[in-house]
Amino acid sequence: MSLFQAILIGIFGYLSSNYNPWGFGQLTGWYGIGRPLVSGLIIGIILGDIKTGVLMGATVQTLYIGLVTPGLSMPADLNTATYIGIPLAMISGATEEFALSMAVPLSALGVALVYAVQTVNVFWVRKMDEWVEKGNIKQVGNVPLYASSSQAIARFVPIFVACYFGQGAITALVDAMPTWLGNTFILFGAILPAVGFAMLLRMCLNKNLEIFYFLLGFVMVKAMGLPITVALVIACLFGYLDVKYLNENVMISRATLSKEEMFDD
Repeated sequence: MSLFQAILIGIFGYLSSNYNPWGFGQLTGWYGIGRPLVSGLIIGIILGDIKTGVLMGATVQTLYIGLVTPGLSMPADLNTATYIGIPLAMISGATEEFALSMAVPLSALGVALVYAVQTVNVFWVRKMDEWVEKGNIKQVGNVPLYASSSQAIARFVPIFVACYFGQGAITALVDAMPTWLGNTFILFGAILPAVGFAMLLRMCLNKNLEIFYFLLGFVMVKAMGLPITVALVIACLFGYLDVKYLNENVMISRATLSKEEMFDD
């Protein structure tokens, strides 16, 4: 990886981090180019291998597909998981499963960075209070800029250092890794997507019996060999019927309840 490539990855890593105040913002930053699938595309373009980048991004995305970060809650940080894990895995010639295995500890590192930045930025909150009392409005308006400097350091520097200086170490590690240990990483990497889909299902399912819809789709694609597009069309049909008859049952229940109230009166 060249110096220019490492710098570009570090810049995009910063722009896609949470609480980033610049042009990308949180919507197109953290929730846009910060998603592993999009990050993989960007990294693939920078490193000249779009296919591998997208595949690795999609693999990491499966683990965090049900991730929600409400408020200051950060169960995992996708920024370090993708902008460090994916480029290092690509440079070392590792598999998608290896990149997924690296994503877990790297995301924990990202969470630590988030809370470290928030702790440091408490200083600027105190300074802002002082400037407000003194009537220094110009300095108060610059507080977001001052606070973003710690975010830039915490994001750009680790990503750049890991990508530019860590590629040799990761390549040597992959080459020196015993076969059984490499297979272990691949095995865990293959299992981890199930965790991501379990998190997603836990949020989406209203009733436990609705798990059969998911199992039906799995059977259609894996056992029956149907294309995913066909399974999607069938899923839309089931979803439409489910919503249609659910609404009808609700209306019937309300009508019955209204009649009972009339007779009670």
